[in-house]
Amino acid sequence: MQAHGASLIAISPQTPDKSLTVAEKHDLQFEVLSDAGNTVARQFGLVFRFVDELQAVFEKMGIQLPKYNGDDAWELPIPGTYVLSQDGTIMLAYVDANYTTRLEPGDILESLQGLIKRASS
Repeated sequence: MQAHGASLIAISPQTPDKSLTVAEKHDLQFEVLSDAGNTVARQFGLVFRFVDELQAVFEKMGIQLPKYNGDDAWELPIPGTYVLSQDGTIMLAYVDANYTTRLEPGDILESLQGLIKRASS
């Protein structure tokens, strides 16, 4: 991605302190931004709320989502991957409600190559 002049940014509903902890723990080489209250995710229509039964299951497992996200909303974003041009135009968008399914890196690189071709035309 860097070879194509692109930057990777992750956006998380976690508080800045929790996001920093994750970035440091996993030695991430990209910026992790905090989306307090899922404000950005909500603009993309990607927020879902945990039903009460699922909240209870997570609490029993010791997963304290409100502690990580800094609110009591019990909401998370559906993962999405976007490639934006330098002017902010979304050139590629990928969203899947199954958080284990992600966009293939090759598809991202292909999109970046397409941006470079358009810019040089």
